[in-house]
Amino acid sequence: MHPLDNVIWNALTTRQANFAEGAGPARRFVPDVTLLSALEAETNAGFESMATLVGDAGTCAIFMEHPYEPRPGWEWIGGAPLLQMICEKGNGIVSSGYAHFEFVPLGPNDSSEMLNLTSLTKPGPFGPRTHELGTYIGVRVDGRLAAMAGERLKVPGYTEVSAVCTHPDFLGRGYAGALMMHVMRGIRERGETPFLHVREGNARAISLYERLGFRARKSGHFAVLRRQN
Repeated sequence: MHPLDNVIWNALTTRQANFAEGAGPARRFVPDVTLLSALEAETNAGFESMATLVGDAGTCAIFMEHPYEPRPGWEWIGGAPLLQMICEKGNGIVSSGYAHFEFVPLGPNDSSEMLNLTSLTKPGPFGPRTHELGTYIGVRVDGRLAAMAGERLKVPGYTEVSAVCTHPDFLGRGYAGALMMHVMRGIRERGETPFLHVREGNARAISLYERLGFRARKSGHFAVLRRQN
């Protein structure tokens, strides 16, 4: 299996096992970190193990090979077709028109602002401790957190660029591309390859990622599920 296949499972059983909860065919990140969870395989046994792990009314967010089909005891909350992209070549450089910005590191003291920004822009599951998964940086304008990006899933040889988001008041200034280049540079300096996930219908984001050197690797599906009593 390639490290980026069933990538959440591979992260939770390798480089990010210290954030994992669960045993058997289901794992999840500590909920304060992120709702991302994984099945070793999309089987009845896997879903039964996940049900035990999350408990009554518990929620999980999983990547799937195929669209979610209704299962007894589970409620589908939301989801979307998902595209996995990888940047195997290049240095994450786009046109020289991208300005250089002053980046600030983001950490525990910035958690509430990061949560507010991700709640507004919805780049994907983000929790009060997601920043612990890797490097997170941002751009501040008059003290406000205008944009941010960071690292999330990590498997052998690869690190995911994630939580790329810009407040609507500051769109069109090149913050997202500049932040991503900085994060990607750090990943490459460790000898790793950047990858990311994006909703297949997000043409604007995909266009930016392609300019940064990302190419589609595989399609899948994202599902947020709640265990019913």
